[in-house]
Amino acid sequence: MDNFYKTIFQSFPHPRLILQVTGSEVSIHDINRAGCEYFEGKSDKFIEKSPEQVLEPAIANHIIQSCRACISTKKPVSINIAPQFPGGVKVQSFMLNPIEVGDKVMIDMAAIPGETGTHQVERERDDAILLLASLFDATGVGILVTDHFGNIVKTNEVFTSEYGWEKEEIINKEFTMMLPPEEREVSKKLHDAFIERGKNGTREIQILRKDGSLRDIWLTTVLLELSQNRRFIVSTLRDITERKNMIRNLKRSKELADASNKAKSVFLANMSHELRTPLNAIIGFTEMMRNETFGPIGNDKYTEYLGDIHFSARHLLEIINDVLDMSKIEAGKVELHESELNLDETFQSIEMIMSERAARAKVKLHFHVDEGVESLRADSRLVRQMLINLVANAVKFSKPNQEVTVSAKLMTDKKYLRISVKDSGCGIPKEKIEKALEPFGQISDPERSMGQGTGLGLPLTRAMIELHGGELVIESQEDKGTTVHLDFPIARTTSIEKQALSPQSL
Repeated sequence: MDNFYKTIFQSFPHPRLILQVTGSEVSIHDINRAGCEYFEGKSDKFIEKSPEQVLEPAIANHIIQSCRACISTKKPVSINIAPQFPGGVKVQSFMLNPIEVGDKVMIDMAAIPGETGTHQVERERDDAILLLASLFDATGVGILVTDHFGNIVKTNEVFTSEYGWEKEEIINKEFTMMLPPEEREVSKKLHDAFIERGKNGTREIQILRKDGSLRDIWLTTVLLELSQNRRFIVSTLRDITERKNMIRNLKRSKELADASNKAKSVFLANMSHELRTPLNAIIGFTEMMRNETFGPIGNDKYTEYLGDIHFSARHLLEIINDVLDMSKIEAGKVELHESELNLDETFQSIEMIMSERAARAKVKLHFHVDEGVESLRADSRLVRQMLINLVANAVKFSKPNQEVTVSAKLMTDKKYLRISVKDSGCGIPKEKIEKALEPFGQISDPERSMGQGTGLGLPLTRAMIELHGGELVIESQEDKGTTVHLDFPIARTTSIEKQALSPQSL
């Protein structure tokens, strides 16, 4: 029986193809002899191939789109095909008929004999109307067509299903019935203006569903002008309610997070102020007792304990000061008090402050300023704080008899002044550098660290250099040491090179 049908198929006197549709893919399942002659090729050229592989792009796309319309509407569609061949152009009408074969969807594409001239053009017009009507209902977005009065003349199934309206409830009714009352007057004026002068446009509106709920809609409108000056507006409606809700929730979450962060900063600042007063008293009294200002203590153990109290109080005060500084920076309450700093003098003051700590750790400090650098316009307190933080870290993570080098040089090629603090200590693993720059993001372990800290030194330093318009850069290798660079904008420096290039010196 299969051979019998095969013989009938091959004997059909006009071109005929069987197309198989699988998902979005279309392929040629079979083609008869007349089809091979029409498209000028042997059957093995076509079978198991997609139309794009064997036909001109425009014709292949026409066939594929028509196949999809057939599947969507489950109705036959006729098309005209005019392939270009060396001998000229052939024009032939084909009827595409959808057929379900088990779980497969096939399309019988058979030539329609004798359709030429006016009759063929009329059929092509009718098929085009059918195809447009099919696409109108098959599209995945709601479509609304309104006339020059603003009345709804047509809508598709997607619109009615999404918004709950029946077609008979809205056809020939003014479209503003589906808008919130406060938007109706403005929307009607916009509609009338668009009918007169518009071509296409987009805007965001709200639409009332039949149940009374509001939906946020992205509206795209196109003006359609037909014969006798008849004008219509074709609008596509894409529901963006979920996206809008997500944006609103994200905004609300951000506002709550900002408020929480501000409250945290205020709390830390207040708490720090409250703690500093008694700590300063503890430090002052322990210093007086250690110095035996009002007489001897009388017991060496008490003297030892006083030293521990004094050290712990100083350490706690440092932590509180760091927390307070970070809170102020996060709250945006730090203002720069700028002045011209002599870097040689600044380095000397840091060396005096840090020399005792370095000596206890048996670490040598070296400071160097290049001859080309004279001064830096910056907040002197913050610059000293940055250097103290970096040198303290370098000393803490260095082993006895190692060196810490602090240098300043002008990087004329990259347009900034670089102050670097280099040590030969334990280093930071590459994957942990970012964590080290986070507040309280300590990455050391007790076996490698020679002291304790808050985890705020590097974050504070980065925040302070950024207040100056600069950048903090870390170069580190585990077990080989770390170099931290403070890069200040070149505009903040006074140098021999800059003076040589200034207009006054030329």
